[in-house]
Amino acid sequence: MIPASHSPLRISHLRQRLRDLGAKPCHEDRLLRGWSQVCSYDRKHSPAATFFPLALRNELPAIEAELHGLARLRSEYLVEDEVARLLVELHDGQTVESVLLPRGGLCVSTQVGCAVACVFCMSGRNGLLRQLGSAEIVAQVVLARRRRAVSKVVFMGMGEPAHNLDNVLEAIELLGTQGNIGHKKLVFSTVGDVRVFERLLLEKVKPALAVSLHTTDATLRARLLPHAPQIAIEELVERAEAYARATSYPTQYQWTLIEGVNDSDAELERIAQLLAGKYAVMNFIPFNTVDGLDYRRPSAERTAYMMGTLNQQGILARLRDSAGQEIEGACGQLRARAVEV
Repeated sequence: MIPASHSPLRISHLRQRLRDLGAKPCHEDRLLRGWSQVCSYDRKHSPAATFFPLALRNELPAIEAELHGLARLRSEYLVEDEVARLLVELHDGQTVESVLLPRGGLCVSTQVGCAVACVFCMSGRNGLLRQLGSAEIVAQVVLARRRRAVSKVVFMGMGEPAHNLDNVLEAIELLGTQGNIGHKKLVFSTVGDVRVFERLLLEKVKPALAVSLHTTDATLRARLLPHAPQIAIEELVERAEAYARATSYPTQYQWTLIEGVNDSDAELERIAQLLAGKYAVMNFIPFNTVDGLDYRRPSAERTAYMMGTLNQQGILARLRDSAGQEIEGACGQLRARAVEV
């Protein structure tokens, strides 16, 4: 097991460890495929018994135990048949949240806490506590795959992926290769860090992009997302559009709907102007109750009106209800309740 005082395990460190034990690329590939896809084998009686170099075979039990110990299920909150929130305990006792989504989807966390401090989100209420190593990010997928098939991973849980960019991209590369997940089924979410647009196009595995927009008003956005990069909204959309055209994946714009804050007709009009002709999807997410906040979600009728208005103007708008409304499970809230106990 990794001592709590050590840095979180990165996949690059694991690869180097395997090479130091005599592993060739084919050995690395087989071990990482087996781990990330949850493929077990009988070490004594399968071809794997002699496939790996002797030094690596001797270390396999310790390596497998270490990987297994990266993430364990602390508790599970069922929402509906295909949806469940998982409170995941990491090797040092810190906890993050993952969410099992319909049709083989999984939402994973990339940080313990978050530095962006969105006013409607519980994840950043206590700031950023630490980064997750790339192996810890993948370990959330492994944990979910022990329960059911996972064919899509969205990096939209606790944390801002752009603030842990190297680890997140390392996890994405493994999941898009050895992890057997289609590249457009890996979704990188960001509040708009310019480094994301510079780096993603250089990567071997290019994920789909989701941008947390939430409003078209710069002043309001600075209030809702206090520590988001100060980038003009028009520039943010143009950079996202360039990436969408380069990868042939539409940008997913995320918009947490808050009654009386960002659900006005004026916002609707500006969305239509901003996304006209863009390769984009608008995902409306009705606000999920957060302890201590007075915000409320708009009525179902208002939400339907907003989606219908945009769809009539040729902008694809969808409802992406946040899992957990029934259990007051806004992102970060399960962890907060566990910490208080």
